[in-house]
Amino acid sequence: MASAGRRDVPEPPDFGILKRLARDQLIYLLEQLPGKKDLFIEADLMSPLDRIANVSILKQHEVDKLYKVDSRPALSTNDQFCFLVRPRIRTMRYIADIVNADKMSGRSRKYKIIFSPQKFYACEMVLEEEGVFGDVTCDEWSFYLLPLDEDIISMELPEFFRDYFLEGDHRWINSIARALQLLNSLYGPFSKAYGIGRCAKMSYELWRDLEEESEGDNQGRKPEIGNIFLMDRDTDYVTALCSQVVYEGLVDDTFRIKCGSVDFGPDVTSSDKSIKVLLNAQDKVFSQIRNEHFSSVFGFLSQKSRNLQAQYDRRRSMDIKQMKNFVSQELKGLKQEHRLLSLHIGACESIMKKKTKQDFQEMIKAEHSLLEGFDIRESTSFIEEHIDRQVSPVESLRLMCLLSITENGLNAKDYRSLKTQYLQSYGPEHLLTFHNLKRIGLLTEQSAGETLTAVESKVSRLVTDRAAGKITDAFNSLARKSNFRAISKKLGLIPRVDGEYDLKMPRDMAYVFSGAYVPLSCKIIEQVLERRGWMGLEEVLRLLNGNEFSVSDSTVEDNPSWESQHIVLAVFLGGCTFSEIAALRFLGKERGFKFIFLTTAITNSARMMEAMTETKA
Repeated sequence: MASAGRRDVPEPPDFGILKRLARDQLIYLLEQLPGKKDLFIEADLMSPLDRIANVSILKQHEVDKLYKVDSRPALSTNDQFCFLVRPRIRTMRYIADIVNADKMSGRSRKYKIIFSPQKFYACEMVLEEEGVFGDVTCDEWSFYLLPLDEDIISMELPEFFRDYFLEGDHRWINSIARALQLLNSLYGPFSKAYGIGRCAKMSYELWRDLEEESEGDNQGRKPEIGNIFLMDRDTDYVTALCSQVVYEGLVDDTFRIKCGSVDFGPDVTSSDKSIKVLLNAQDKVFSQIRNEHFSSVFGFLSQKSRNLQAQYDRRRSMDIKQMKNFVSQELKGLKQEHRLLSLHIGACESIMKKKTKQDFQEMIKAEHSLLEGFDIRESTSFIEEHIDRQVSPVESLRLMCLLSITENGLNAKDYRSLKTQYLQSYGPEHLLTFHNLKRIGLLTEQSAGETLTAVESKVSRLVTDRAAGKITDAFNSLARKSNFRAISKKLGLIPRVDGEYDLKMPRDMAYVFSGAYVPLSCKIIEQVLERRGWMGLEEVLRLLNGNEFSVSDSTVEDNPSWESQHIVLAVFLGGCTFSEIAALRFLGKERGFKFIFLTTAITNSARMMEAMTETKA
């Protein structure tokens, strides 16, 4: 992607040490149970564990058989069971059932539970209630941080979004604070900290408390990361609800990237096999297209294909010595690049087929209208048609939420109508989902007259009932210009472009949404870094409900290095999308910053909607 005015960007720190620390601690915990043992692993810990310690490493430390938690274990001759689990109540009951079944049959074993990233008191209470607390030993694997790429670190806690923002459960805040403490000890001290949101503030304050308790030895160290920015997901729901159009985002929306890798099925591989592909900066093809708008990707891949063919064709004019060098030095790399190229071309074709089937262009047009505040009635009709055709329950919900948030809630008539149509189309079992979406503020109903001021009420008393109704409707429609509209105007989130927006030579972060919208979360980060604080953003903060902070660490040396001051740790609490990552990478290149992303999990609109439809364990 070309763009004018690029600046020098510092290199990111090496995050390999995070993997090594996690692996060493896990090995230590396994060795606490000497001898052969069966290991039971929670399903959503399997992919992260695979990135840290593969099966051969586990086998080296006397792990005999591996089981997935929730599966009934086969009759095992091992005298030791080890459970590597998340701190969940249903998992405690599963373990208790195994222990109690052994007791009933007179089987004597040792049981060890390793909680990741930490254990909760509620889990110990369940073990006690089930009568097995005295039979098990408990430990913690402080595995808070998984580097997915050179600039992305994930806590792999997708449940954080629902637990905190819907249930109001604060239990994961301690994990976030400890993750920040670890990063600060390895790559800090961070000289400037910014943040917005209640969770961001609580996490920051707990982290500072932990720092004071543990008299860290950061004094006098040269920091590698100078700035940290914490942001709650509910500061900006709109960006997470929009369809992604950068390549990496589309791959995630279409195939679901899991823990940094994706399973490409037969429709991509052009064979009867599925292939698991690691998507990171090491993939020479992917690294060049991941942040590109999808419309530019095919052109790039076809050019790359021609270049590769030209390199292969060079063989025809080589002598024996040159051919020998070519085979020993270049051929393997070219074959690998060719394999990756074929996969990404296949992925593009698969995305195109699926999106054509879903009327993707029409959907994007409706989304842009909602973001801009034009043709709202037309967009509502599109959503109704989408529900009526039963295109996708998740997509229909997403569009309803986007309509609600951009319009500051739906009027009672529209809310009831859309809800009824949805339940008739997709089934009454979704009733609880509407309750959850209302509670979290994603799909809300305006109360009749809730936005009328005292003056407006007096005006309505001076006229006839019918006229008063019209005035009330008028004021209500004005009130539906939500905080999003006001924030969008204040921050210039909708670019004004003369002619067509050039997606190949983007001028700003709006390219990640086809030039229609600058992600609010990224714009806030840009403005705060530019101003070195929140000065001049008071009106925006009032519309965002505040909870902002800006703190300088007085213990950091007066003249920290240029590199560290241009490295920003962007912390997303509740999930971060690949669109936001692409936008901030673009901003970094433009302004000379290197952004490192720390997120509770990678998210997208489908994951957010699914979190609202699940029942809590």
